[in-house]
Amino acid sequence: MAKLYFRYGAMGSSKSANAVMVRFNYLERGQKCVLLKPRLDVRDGERVVCSRCGLNAPCEYIEDIDSIDLAGMDCVIVDEAQFLTKAQVEKLVHIADDLNIPVIAYGLRADFRGELFEGSYWLLAWADSIEEIKTVCWCGKKATFNARLCNGKVIKTGEKIVLGGNESYVALCRRHWASGQTGPEDDA
Repeated sequence: MAKLYFRYGAMGSSKSANAVMVRFNYLERGQKCVLLKPRLDVRDGERVVCSRCGLNAPCEYIEDIDSIDLAGMDCVIVDEAQFLTKAQVEKLVHIADDLNIPVIAYGLRADFRGELFEGSYWLLAWADSIEEIKTVCWCGKKATFNARLCNGKVIKTGEKIVLGGNESYVALCRRHWASGQTGPEDDA
């Protein structure tokens, strides 16, 4: 029986790189898979998943899942899964349970305020397997929070979703996220 996997981590933990590598591994072995992402993620262009380390692969949009022929598919891979809706996560459950196709979803657990994203909430509730992909804070402790930056300072108010990369976000441990300290010289 196929499973729904949720692999989450803070920004910079190689989630997108993992998604691209899993796709490569399936294709290298002659198996069929599809890589998906939400349509709102246009940071690196349309219909492409790009990692911070430079790996990239073509993808389709999760919003188009009903028009994608999943017959004979060996795996469905989803990047930026935090942006999914409850209905889209339900569709992933259906793919795993009823179509017997493994689904591997990668995403953030929580936003810059420390609150769960909708997609992550439902993936945490319904996934068969939940795995943390780890990265580190500047202090060397495990980073679990995604701090949003404005003029180099941590902010905790604003729109829930603001797309950005290293210029807008930094992964921090809980202590440094709470204090707003982004480095050893920062006396926030």
